[in-house]
Amino acid sequence: MNPILNKDKISIINVGLKRFEEDMEAQAATVCQVDWKPVAGGNKEILAALDAIEPLRDKIAQANAEVIARIRAAKPMLVDIRPALECIPGMTKTTILHSGPDIDWDEMCGPMRGAVIGAVIYEGLASDATEAEKIIEEGKITFGACHSYHAVGPMAGVISPSMPVHVIKDVTNGTYAYCNVNEGLGKVLRFGAYSEEVLNRLAWIRDEFAPALHKALALTDGIDIQLITAQALQMGDECHNRNKAATSLFYKQISLLLLQAVEDKTVLERVLSFIAGNDHYFLNLSMPACKICLAAGQGVEYATVLTVMARNGVNFGIKVSGLSEEDWFEGESNYIEGLYFPGYGKEDANRDIGDSAITETMGIGGFAMGGAPAIVQFVGGTTDDALAVSRKMYSICVDSNPAYALPSLNFKGSAMGIDMLKVIETGILPVINTGIAHKDAGVGQIGAGIVSPPMECFNKALLAYVRKYASENE
Repeated sequence: MNPILNKDKISIINVGLKRFEEDMEAQAATVCQVDWKPVAGGNKEILAALDAIEPLRDKIAQANAEVIARIRAAKPMLVDIRPALECIPGMTKTTILHSGPDIDWDEMCGPMRGAVIGAVIYEGLASDATEAEKIIEEGKITFGACHSYHAVGPMAGVISPSMPVHVIKDVTNGTYAYCNVNEGLGKVLRFGAYSEEVLNRLAWIRDEFAPALHKALALTDGIDIQLITAQALQMGDECHNRNKAATSLFYKQISLLLLQAVEDKTVLERVLSFIAGNDHYFLNLSMPACKICLAAGQGVEYATVLTVMARNGVNFGIKVSGLSEEDWFEGESNYIEGLYFPGYGKEDANRDIGDSAITETMGIGGFAMGGAPAIVQFVGGTTDDALAVSRKMYSICVDSNPAYALPSLNFKGSAMGIDMLKVIETGILPVINTGIAHKDAGVGQIGAGIVSPPMECFNKALLAYVRKYASENE
């Protein structure tokens, strides 16, 4: 007789179906259920791809370490604000940029179509929505993904030629990234609204706000966005959906410069009030700062670290350091799980949209929720849930970022360097906290919550990686 079976009490580990656990519990047995899943969901093609790159593991590790070193060395500074046409390479008078992977007009979701119509009217290319749609359908507008132009934009992410954009410079590498100005909450272009109120606000940002900020920034060598982010993370922000501390820290610096640069007190009051009354202002600085740091890690041979995550309201796309910067790997955007504003529900929601997932790609936003407990009041869940998410993200990352220390994790740096291989092997997807847009243009934000990319993006990237690199070992 097996002596183990003679013991009074047996502890059982179940790696099978949960009903086995339930049957054993019904017999008063002590059972530990293992949450186990087969690698890559048992997908034979993906398993074969993982096997094919096994001989490359040392090269991959070295390449990923190089990516992390390059990202850490980047130093993003806000140096200017200028019209997009003057500073974004390749921008023309009829170019309109949008968030996420490239998408045609006919495929765009409601909020993005509304934002594009608004931008066409704002640029004076049309007098109303009907004329704007006619111009678009005649092919007179050139569309492009913000990321293809070294830019980023929240939600619809629309940037048109005369829109002022923050100019972020990586002083380490001499490169630039761009982002439009955050309009605030309510009826705004990024949610597809293009009423007279929205267009008047955009005109004011162009004609009064941006020139004032331009003069102020001319008085300095730049404002260190990375430093503000690091401080804000220790003050309860995660610098995606919560930017209260970061915006306050930015206001503290820019207000002193504006006081010197702007003589008209009425203009000064309007400009300062706009920033002070918009807790999300810093998001449009955080995003291009993350973009430019990650861009420094693009193009490292053999690397499997993500440099972009973005969504256009229809598809979710990723880019990988070791693959072509031009290549998007896409899957259908998911719907967001979260809290809805009164009067709205899942049936009103658009699919996940916006370039703001660049913050999570950098290791803040959803990855840093454990350091921003108040965010759960906005996106749902508990503070324990937020901590669990931050801890879980280390499982799919190459390293952590000491520059972005989280007090609630004993000042450990946030998880950094999403590894497509670890995502596929563990089945753990990156977590993004984000706003929920109404599916119809112009309604605006109707909630906030948590979302992840589709695994399809990672599987497609892996197969492309194998095609590029695995043949070397055949």
